[in-house]
Amino acid sequence: MSETLDLPGWRHVYSGKVRDLYVPADIPDAEADADVSAIAERMLVVASDRVSAFDHVLSPGIPEKGVLLTTLSLWWFDRLAGGDGGRDIPNHLAASRVLTAPTGADADAVRDLIPPAVAGRSMVVKGLDMQPVECVVRGYLTGSGWAEYRANGTVCGIRLPEGLANGDRLPEPIYTPAYKAPLGEHDENISYEQTVDLVGADLAAQLRDLSLEIYDRAARTAEERGLILADTKFEFGLDDAGVLTLADEVLTSDSSRYWDAEAWQTGHSAAERMASFDKQIVRDWLATNWDRTGEPPALPLEIVERTAGRYRELLQRLTGW
Repeated sequence: MSETLDLPGWRHVYSGKVRDLYVPADIPDAEADADVSAIAERMLVVASDRVSAFDHVLSPGIPEKGVLLTTLSLWWFDRLAGGDGGRDIPNHLAASRVLTAPTGADADAVRDLIPPAVAGRSMVVKGLDMQPVECVVRGYLTGSGWAEYRANGTVCGIRLPEGLANGDRLPEPIYTPAYKAPLGEHDENISYEQTVDLVGADLAAQLRDLSLEIYDRAARTAEERGLILADTKFEFGLDDAGVLTLADEVLTSDSSRYWDAEAWQTGHSAAERMASFDKQIVRDWLATNWDRTGEPPALPLEIVERTAGRYRELLQRLTGW
């Protein structure tokens, strides 16, 4: 799973399915392994080209996926910091360059903290007290929400009007939090009341209200570009001053479901209406070509290229780059 790199000034401490985390090399092993977010003033988050589906990391990866998703996260952090005309929402980004004390006439007084080997796919971030809640906002009925609605008329226990179809817009966005399970376990959908039990009433309300605000702002931005933001998830932490801070990746193809607005209105099938700008192509191919026993097969080049194209198209349509 890991593509651990020897990065000058940094020490690898964790690898997820698609991202790797590093702390400054001078932090002792025991401290970093105990609670990295709490003790590290800054960390390096590296997005890989790995792609996962059905709890497996697949081969090969998606070329430039790490760069594309990091670029999109940085663009959204800038928009949410006031670039879209809204209020500034604090985020976890930290300075990626620091001043150094020159030792000679030709010494460079500025040092880049991001090593060249991971430039373009890395973020230097602040250490935060991360909250154990994954904040999910759904504006449209789809995925696991659609399956639950068909069975019970609810999504994550929230009662919805009768007669909705797969892909329909909800009367208003709903907040459906999940408990961030320990490494190796699956996240678990929880009620708002359970969130209160986990983090307290005040913080639970902040998480809900901020998530809904960010979704609303992002959905309006997407709509201006002919896109629908169907659903998304956020993660937050508290900084040293107790300020709730947006962290992790934000509003990327891996954390959000985007659809083409015109296709959603005119498509003749659910697949046409809800073709997402993410790895759904990979999931669909695996569902047809793998019975989920043993190791998954290697992805064909055509599937890899089509998936990479969807990631690139989303970035281009949102940013204009």
